[in-house]
Amino acid sequence: MVFGTGTDRRAKEITEGRTFSHCVWLSPSRLCRYVAAGSFVASPNKSMRKINTKNIAEDSWSSPKGKFAGAGKQVSEALGPKPLSMDLNERHPFDVEICRIPPGKTPYPYHSHSAKWEFCHVISGKGTVRHKDGATEIEAGDAFIFKPGEPHQITNDGSDDLIVYVVADNPIGESCYYPDSKKWIVRSPERRLIRSEALDYFDGEE
Repeated sequence: MVFGTGTDRRAKEITEGRTFSHCVWLSPSRLCRYVAAGSFVASPNKSMRKINTKNIAEDSWSSPKGKFAGAGKQVSEALGPKPLSMDLNERHPFDVEICRIPPGKTPYPYHSHSAKWEFCHVISGKGTVRHKDGATEIEAGDAFIFKPGEPHQITNDGSDDLIVYVVADNPIGESCYYPDSKKWIVRSPERRLIRSEALDYFDGEE
């Protein structure tokens, strides 16, 4: 069984796109793959939603020049929430991703979240986490957490894939800051990446 109230509703969700834990915009093509692969699958027990992660299609991404690259399975999305909804009963209170980072790559720019907490558990591989106090090596079994306002970035400097479970809460109105490029991503009243000098509160108002 596919979750939802019919083809029209799923088509609407596909065209809207999604967001996930690391502030990356989810393309409609990825949602199409979820539906086509039957990833939104309910348990025979209708009172419980269940998905096997081996059935979730992995989405991969790369920056235009290839500096940033990674892949991931969006576990919480496969369980059928509405990430764009403002109704807390319709959006998950957390996001879960199985992130795979190829050797020599980092999946995202150095960034911090305004309201989101992120918990990471290394399943396999080795790498380095950049943070406000420097850098820390990580390996299988390591777990760590970043609270709002703490910049972070994971890099795979090993010879094998680095697999990390990422669990993050899902606050409404979340924004991100990228210290290296001094830009922000904001989502209200629309999603936009911006860069600006400090302004006076009343600038342009009178």
